[in-house]
Amino acid sequence: MKVLLSIKSEFVEKIFSGEKLFEYRKSIFKREDVTSVVIYATKPVGKIVGEFKIKKIHIGSPEVIWQKTHYASGTAERFYFDYFKGKAQAYAIEIGELVKYDEPINPETMFGKFNAPQSFCYI
Repeated sequence: MKVLLSIKSEFVEKIFSGEKLFEYRKSIFKREDVTSVVIYATKPVGKIVGEFKIKKIHIGSPEVIWQKTHYASGTAERFYFDYFKGKAQAYAIEIGELVKYDEPINPETMFGKFNAPQSFCYI
């Protein structure tokens, strides 16, 4: 099973450069059979640009997750903690095998009328 994740364009660039090896989320998928993430780069790109295998999903307090993943977070510590402010639990999706599409895909060609998911959607 795959999920489509909306990821800010600046972080997508860091994922493809190898600077960002963890994608942080406040909530995670309920289904346990999700093995891959399809990357939707938010506007101004607005395209599906690649995908990656999920190596592991780390779960813990924001402090513990930061301690385990900060070396390849692709973000500043302040931004990270602002994102998780007031949350008892954080999720870090560890990025495994990564594929960048040669040609980004307009999501409307796949889904028809397309509204980017706030977090993710199953596909």
